[in-house]
Amino acid sequence: MKAAFINKQGPADEIVFDELPPPEPGSGEVLIRTGAVSVNPIDTYIRSGMVTVKLPFPYIVGSDIAGTVEAVGDKVEDLKPGDRVWASNQGLANRQGTFSEFACINAAWLHRTPETVSDEDAAATALVGITSHIGLVYRARLKAGETLFINGGSGGIGSMVIQIAKAIGARVIATAGSDERVDRCRTLGADLALNYKSDDIPKAVTQFSPAGVDVFWETSRAVDFENTISLLAKRGRCVVMAGRDAKPILPVGPFYVKDCELHGFAMFNYSAEEQRQCGDDLNRWMSEGSLKPNIDRVMPLNETAQAHQLQEDNTIHLAGTLAGKIVLKP
Repeated sequence: MKAAFINKQGPADEIVFDELPPPEPGSGEVLIRTGAVSVNPIDTYIRSGMVTVKLPFPYIVGSDIAGTVEAVGDKVEDLKPGDRVWASNQGLANRQGTFSEFACINAAWLHRTPETVSDEDAAATALVGITSHIGLVYRARLKAGETLFINGGSGGIGSMVIQIAKAIGARVIATAGSDERVDRCRTLGADLALNYKSDDIPKAVTQFSPAGVDVFWETSRAVDFENTISLLAKRGRCVVMAGRDAKPILPVGPFYVKDCELHGFAMFNYSAEEQRQCGDDLNRWMSEGSLKPNIDRVMPLNETAQAHQLQEDNTIHLAGTLAGKIVLKP
C-alpha cells in the first residue's frame, strides 16, 4: 500500500511517500480503507521531534482518519465490512498513524460516520471536534445562556468551538486577524466577531457582555492572563490548550477574587471510553447540520510533506496562509 511515513524524526522533507506492507487486523482491530485524513499541529510536533514519543519506524504520520471498514479481527462484534467510520488518537502510544491507503485501528477508537457526512468532513472534524468537546463540555462545563469568548475563531479548533458552543445554546464572541476571517466567524455563528488587530476588544466585549464572559477559550501560544482575567465574569472559566513552552504571568489576586478557574488539557490524556460521548455528540451535531468543519484545502496524500510544511509554517511561524483544516485523500 502507499503510505506517508518517516524513518527518523526531523523536518517535513523527512516524510517519504512510498510502498509499505499492508497491515492485517489483529484481535479487536479493524482494517480501514482510507477515504480521507487531516493534518493537525500535533502531527507536525511528533514528526519533527518537538514532542518526545516512542515511535515504531518506519512511522506512518497522522492521527485522524475517515473511511470504510475492509475487514475486522476477532472480538470485533459491532462493525462489519462496508461500515463507514472515523477516528482520531492514532500515531501515539506505539500506534501507527493514518496517512496510508489502509490503516488498522483498535475498534475502541472508532466512531460510526453518519450517512449524510462525507469522509472529508469526518476526518477534518475528528481531533479538533473531540478537543473542543472536551474543553467546552467536560472541563469548562459551558451551559446554554452563558457567554463564551474564543480568541482565534477562524482556525480548525476555533471554528469547532464556535459551532459547538452555539449547539449548546451559548452566546459567542470570536476574534480573528483579518476582516475576511472575522466574516468567517460570523458565518460559523459568532454573535459578535472582532478583528484583534484593529478593534478595541475589551471595550467591545464589555459592551456586549457587561458582567464579563463565562468561558474564555485561548488558542494562542502566548497567553495574556492580565487581559483574560479582566474579561472574565465572576466564576468564569479559562481554557488553554496551546503553548507547551509558554510561561505567562498569572495575576493571582484578581483571579481568585473573581473565583475563577483555569483549565489546561490535552485530548490524548482522555481514554477511548471517555471520548465515546464526544463522538456521539459530534455525530449528532454533524447529522443535524449544526457542525461542519472549516476546511481550508484538500490535497492528495502524496503531498503529505507539503501539507506538513504548510501546517508548521502557520502553527509555529504564524505565516497566516492557512485558515482551517488541511484534508488529504489517497
